[in-house]
Amino acid sequence: MIRSVLIAVLAIPLLALSAPEGDAAKGRILAGGACAACHGPDGNSPLPMNPNLAGQHPEYLYKQLRNFKTGERGNPVMMGMVATLSEGDMRDLSVYYASQKSTGLFAKDRDLAAKGQRLFRGGISEKGVAACGGCHSPNGAGMPAQYPRIAGQYPEYTAAQLRAFRAEERANDENMMMRNIASRLSDKEITALSEYLAGLR
Repeated sequence: MIRSVLIAVLAIPLLALSAPEGDAAKGRILAGGACAACHGPDGNSPLPMNPNLAGQHPEYLYKQLRNFKTGERGNPVMMGMVATLSEGDMRDLSVYYASQKSTGLFAKDRDLAAKGQRLFRGGISEKGVAACGGCHSPNGAGMPAQYPRIAGQYPEYTAAQLRAFRAEERANDENMMMRNIASRLSDKEITALSEYLAGLR
């Protein structure tokens, strides 16, 4: 049973979005405006509850912006921010943030990070949770046009998103993949995993 669940999760079709064509120079101007307050001018967020966007795959960034605009991903602040963005603006921002370098973070709790590392690398077979690195790559860099970069993200943000997937408050994942995985994770496991990802390079 567990083996079949793992195989089913791993066999889910990958997200297939083509890289958006955009103008990074125009994206930089947009990012330096209202976006900078929450995400920093270069996509390195100054606030733990807001994601770092620097170095994220442009396909993923573009999809999230579109999902906020259509309401597929609910967040009152972001939905308001993207309301006035054109298709070109979203493409430009995606390309700009993707071209920036993540400054990275550090795990603060060594023991907690070690527990998260085991989960990231080995999953939890008895719960049918596959290793995170199988989709997001061993170093958390993700796979362009398939899975997002999750390394170097604030643990507060990562934990909040996993809990949102678990509660089905966030439902813009392909084929319910993240909702299925998060539904099997405890709060302690989410906290440990988030701590490990913060320091992953």
